[in-house]
Amino acid sequence: MKTIASFTINHDLLDVGMYTSRVDGDVVTYDVRMKKPNAGEYLEDSGLHTFEHLFATFARNSEYSDSVVYVGPMGCRTGFYFLVRDSISPEKAINIVYDAFCFIADFEGTIPGSERKECGNYVAHDLVAAKKYAKDMLPILSDWTVEKLVYPR
Repeated sequence: MKTIASFTINHDLLDVGMYTSRVDGDVVTYDVRMKKPNAGEYLEDSGLHTFEHLFATFARNSEYSDSVVYVGPMGCRTGFYFLVRDSISPEKAINIVYDAFCFIADFEGTIPGSERKECGNYVAHDLVAAKKYAKDMLPILSDWTVEKLVYPR
């Protein structure tokens, strides 16, 4: 079997930030890395779950919602994948992610999609953790540039 592209990235060199993971036709996958891989600290499940609900809700309600393909967590619990159509420029993708993290950091109220009838694990939510994850990333994302979207080698 072929090795999938994300397994060819040297995770020992990878740090928190946002990277272009791959381009498949008109779909661009961004790697939003919130924790340094293999450093012993990972996104906790309930906070990760809440973060996903808020990130996806924000992205799918933005002016670019028709170009958002997917928002979802990495299985290793170090970040999220953000998939968009290539009609969204890399600059705009960075802005959307930054704005989403601002939204999450400031979010108050009922977590979207967190009712039993809406969610397959409705008891596993942690808004406090999700907000902390967002706040921790804001200083990193605030000056992220297109040039920084390249994985370290």
